[in-house]
Amino acid sequence: MEDIDTTPARIHLGHESGVLGRRTQQIVSAMGAAIISGRYPSDAILPVEAVLAEQFGASRPILREAVKVLSAKGLVTSRPRRGTAVTPPSQWNLFDPDVLEWILNGAFSLPLLIEFTHVRLGLEPEAARLAALRGEAAGITAIRHGYERMVAARDGADDALQADIAFHLAILDASGNRFFARLKPFVAAALHFSIRYTDNIARDEAAKLADHLAVADAIAREDPASAAACARALLERARALMAATHPRPMPAG
Repeated sequence: MEDIDTTPARIHLGHESGVLGRRTQQIVSAMGAAIISGRYPSDAILPVEAVLAEQFGASRPILREAVKVLSAKGLVTSRPRRGTAVTPPSQWNLFDPDVLEWILNGAFSLPLLIEFTHVRLGLEPEAARLAALRGEAAGITAIRHGYERMVAARDGADDALQADIAFHLAILDASGNRFFARLKPFVAAALHFSIRYTDNIARDEAAKLADHLAVADAIAREDPASAAACARALLERARALMAATHPRPMPAG
């Protein structure tokens, strides 16, 4: 079995920054990417602690902490008298932003993005409806600011991807639902890939801005039904774009 690539330039820093030490983050990222890429297949037993410690040049306590993080992400499990085993993909926590990024960075998956869009269809129209019901000024301002950033990005004055993500995350915040807000890292990670994909398929900036403005306006005028309908229409168009490029039919949202 191949060693894990420990080159710092290729290490992704996880979303636990500020909680984990930098070295632990590096090991988590390297091992996580190695597991998801298939270098450590399902049910494989990881090398013993001493081997990994030597490979990474890290202390055993740091290795143990890294393995605990991987276990929390659903990538490994401890088996009595056998060691630490890699779990099958069905057990990976796809709501973990790191896991999602490792999957999509390692091998782009259009079906996975379509599944994510189905999740968004169950989430964002309701978030938009709640945001309109609340009519909270700060939330509406943040949504409007996200839209204004998208307009600025069209004119080359902002980052188009980050502006679009900011718009959608502002709606989750404005909903006032704490569960929705906790999903922001997951949504942001997946949007990073899905927005880039759909933008490469269809670059009708005017239509895209109009769709986002319709959502923002409905929320601002405190029209819950319209806000939900506009958010759903925006997402259905994105889903349809993805499905049109998929080799086999995908279910509608």
